[in-house]
Amino acid sequence: MKKVMGISGGLAACVVLAIWIGGAWAESKKVYTNLAPKEMVIKRGYTETEASCIQCHAKETHGIVEAWKVGKMGHSSVSCYDCHSVDKNSPMASQCEGLKGTDIYTSPMVSAKTCSRCHPSEHDEFSKSGHAMLSSKAVMDNKKFDKLMYHYEGAMELGLEYGSPANRASRATGCQMCHGTEVELGPDKKPIKETWPGGVGTRYPDGGVGNCTVCHTRHEFSIEEARKPEACASCHLGPDHPHIEIYLESKHGQKFSTQGEDWKWDSAPDAWEPGDYTAPTCATCHMSGIGDLSTTHNVNERLKWDLVHKRSEIRSGARGDGEKGDKLMRQVCANCHGSTHIKVQRDNLDNAVALYNTYWDRAVEMKSELKGKDLLKDDPWKDPFQELMYYLWHHAGRRARHGSAMNGPDYSHWHGFFQVFQIVKDMEDLYEHRVKTGKIETLSPVMSTGPI
Repeated sequence: MKKVMGISGGLAACVVLAIWIGGAWAESKKVYTNLAPKEMVIKRGYTETEASCIQCHAKETHGIVEAWKVGKMGHSSVSCYDCHSVDKNSPMASQCEGLKGTDIYTSPMVSAKTCSRCHPSEHDEFSKSGHAMLSSKAVMDNKKFDKLMYHYEGAMELGLEYGSPANRASRATGCQMCHGTEVELGPDKKPIKETWPGGVGTRYPDGGVGNCTVCHTRHEFSIEEARKPEACASCHLGPDHPHIEIYLESKHGQKFSTQGEDWKWDSAPDAWEPGDYTAPTCATCHMSGIGDLSTTHNVNERLKWDLVHKRSEIRSGARGDGEKGDKLMRQVCANCHGSTHIKVQRDNLDNAVALYNTYWDRAVEMKSELKGKDLLKDDPWKDPFQELMYYLWHHAGRRARHGSAMNGPDYSHWHGFFQVFQIVKDMEDLYEHRVKTGKIETLSPVMSTGPI
């Protein structure tokens, strides 16, 4: 509202000034040459090369061109060539059939580095967020996860060759579609081994990190789409981080489900304010300009706690400034809620984190003793104690923390702390049995799918 009033006030001031100037000019009959209008020319259209790309793809990939035409890129005369053309010496440079014999080179891949040419601020913020390099680290830089993807899920232990198409399938269809991957190229400079397309943290041969089109689906690149919770739901769902499910259970999500069709989704950045909507979406709280806060593409910026890893700590370093993040999120809440309501919600989150950490610390204490007594299996996925500990953190513990953060009581309780305490009880039984007998039980009592 402040911003809208500011704009209105500015327009009013201009009108008053114009009337005053007009009156002064009429009274004195002086000519104010410095106020004479200057010529402004806006040229639209496409070069012959750009037009040929559009005409060809309108036949070959009709859906792509139609999506581009209805989006703001098409309306602004930003062509295929502007985003897809690359220098001949680019590691991604290739030529489609229509370009053979010319000096024009393109790539089907467009990294965040390309987007930065027109959106430098957004790219800078995005690059510092958990959606860029941090996202891809889980898939690209974590050797333990490498073993999970290839040795276990990829069935190497059943005889599949490392790196074979079937061995890559779990990673290619699952992990990298959210986290991203490092694009590998063949001799023709086209992607190989299912390394493209990938998720939000994809690393490209041109040095760019990040895939903007995960949220702004190409080729329409809609800001309206990115503001809706469904845009986030492709990755933020499921047993380990059911953010969309939690959101839809919350009062915020209930209002979106019942009223969202009537909301105004296409306001300009930093002008999308309460009134355009009656409850926040994911984008509102984590990214959008609201009140005195400006739009940000750094989704870590307004977060206090790390609710993803094994033990929750206040964010620091590459993961953000948690103390500052808490203050910024409170500013978001203050646009719709009073101080008492905000304090209760933020205190509830702090208390839920403290409760989860208590359970996790107990699990670590038991595991440390079992390890000291050589009472853990080498294969953690055949060891019920270690398997349960994984579910305590990665599934039930995450649900409990995120449910508390986003006002999803069913996920905080039944899918969260109710299962957290059950898991710890089962771990205590296994721990006591091993310490008492000095042996590891022969068969695992844990379901292969784990607590749901």
